[in-house]
Amino acid sequence: MTTATAELLTVPEVMKRLRVGRTKVYDLIRTHRLVSIKVDGCRRIPADAVGAFIQQQIERGA
Repeated sequence: MTTATAELLTVPEVMKRLRVGRTKVYDLIRTHRLVSIKVDGCRRIPADAVGAFIQQQIERGA
């Protein structure tokens, strides 16, 4: 799946998937550890970016 056709998640949806707070999600975005885009001023995160972030964290922990 390409980013252009990826499911776009809201910050609250990412919070639920990662089980972290709003501030943490925005920190991950700010530090470029989690890819995001703006759609008419609304922050959206591609679902595959969340998956890639999780995979990176698993690899770091191994």
